[in-house]
Amino acid sequence: MNIHEYQGKELFRAYEIPVPRGQVAFSIDEAVSAAKELDSPVVVVKAQIHAGGRGKAGGVKIAKTTEEVRSFAKDLLGKTLVTHQTGEAGQVTQRLLVEEGVDIQKEYYAGLVLNRDTGRVSLMASKEGGMDIEDVAKSTPEKILYEEIDPLVGLTSFQGRRIAFGLGLGKKVVKQAVNLFQNLYKLYLETDASIIEINPLIITGEEKLIALDAKLNFDDNALYRQERIRSYRDESEEDPKELEAGKYDLSYIALDGNIGCMVNGAGLAMATMDIIKHYGGSPANFLDVGGSATTENVSNAFKILLSDENVNGVFVNIFGGIMKCDVIASGIVEALETVKMNVPLVVRLEGTNVDRGREILENSTAEVISAFSMDDGAQKIVEATKEFQ
Repeated sequence: MNIHEYQGKELFRAYEIPVPRGQVAFSIDEAVSAAKELDSPVVVVKAQIHAGGRGKAGGVKIAKTTEEVRSFAKDLLGKTLVTHQTGEAGQVTQRLLVEEGVDIQKEYYAGLVLNRDTGRVSLMASKEGGMDIEDVAKSTPEKILYEEIDPLVGLTSFQGRRIAFGLGLGKKVVKQAVNLFQNLYKLYLETDASIIEINPLIITGEEKLIALDAKLNFDDNALYRQERIRSYRDESEEDPKELEAGKYDLSYIALDGNIGCMVNGAGLAMATMDIIKHYGGSPANFLDVGGSATTENVSNAFKILLSDENVNGVFVNIFGGIMKCDVIASGIVEALETVKMNVPLVVRLEGTNVDRGREILENSTAEVISAFSMDDGAQKIVEATKEFQ
């Protein structure tokens, strides 16, 4: 789950991580009122969306008067920002962060992320603050410093100092950096975060270390025990189909092709999309029904798939283990009784209760193209969608 920058900075304040003074605004008048209350000679007006690259997309404005704040707020609220993370559709700005300006002397990057190779959290830092860290990692990986954190010991002062000295921080700033890194790690653990990034982390003219930005992602599976984090959820920033799928414990991911995919298991989802691409098709989405879905859930999953206007065909690829093939088949039949199916449907079932599943489909009035292997199914759905177009 993602949250907005201003929400991330609320968490930073709670964990004694220095951030500029600022207020969230949902209207032009609230933005002007916030600027007056801040009483700063320079005010930054930032669009709040769940995506990076806002500055390059015109979502960050520098104002020196309240009239400029009013003008920028009017321009940004309701504006669709298109960044490298939003895709071509962009995201609509519905709230702003109005923040005091700070004297930036130097910019850095700092972040915490789970290293899936080691199963440990890594502290990352770089002198290349303000830039896309992905580009830095690709072109000049030597400029990124890493410290792997032992979960039994935690982030030690020694590791914090090593990063600070590696960044070339002065003596007055090193202690601040160590405290900030350790508080950041504490926040990461206690909120079940998956990623925390500060870009840029700055040094001011008074040699103070301040987090000028805050990007935080959280583990969805841990939200049940994170009441405060759950309260930050902004559903207007999320795909409605993903939200609908979540109601039934299903996983839905939207893509940009024309073939809807229903699978059970992330590995099978990847393989299904790969083989569709191999035969010249393009997945529009995939919906993972997991291993414990009911007939009702499968029926709702099918409705979600078909609600995508880009879908010109559906490939159901199920390998029944815990998930039984007859449950999938019953869900498909139930869905097709209430949803008009006007695109080709290819179904490949294999595994537990496969004969019963195939029998249910054969005895129904649903127009189903049967497939007897993943390879066979992929070829059939690609050909069927070509003919449908």
